[in-house]
Amino acid sequence: MNEPAIRCSDAEREQTRSRLYTAAGEGRLSMAEVEERLATLETTRYRHELGALIADLPAESPEAHDGWRPILGAVRRQLTADIATLLNRSSAPDARRRVVIAVALLAALLMSAMVLVAAFHGFGGEGFEHHELGHD
Repeated sequence: MNEPAIRCSDAEREQTRSRLYTAAGEGRLSMAEVEERLATLETTRYRHELGALIADLPAESPEAHDGWRPILGAVRRQLTADIATLLNRSSAPDARRRVVIAVALLAALLMSAMVLVAAFHGFGGEGFEHHELGHD
């Protein structure tokens, strides 16, 4: 006996979209495949159709919802790749990318220094209240 088709919700579509993006990020799907599946996803009405879009992908790992752990892992991998590129140790060095990374690191260092100076100097709303600059 066939079970009735159950309509999928927007949340279920979003979960499928997320799985497709994850698969692309892992290199399991090309961008063309992801775009094709996303186009199909927009016209999908039933749960079993959602399953067909991700049937050839591995099951989602339980670690995928461990809060910050996946985000921090991705940041670590990106920083490692950027540092390797900056030090010209990457497999495909790109001079423009090295310059962008160097400028971004310099900007981050300058902003950190400014925050530290402001923190030690004080954030007073009165401006130069403990200096003689504003007094006549």
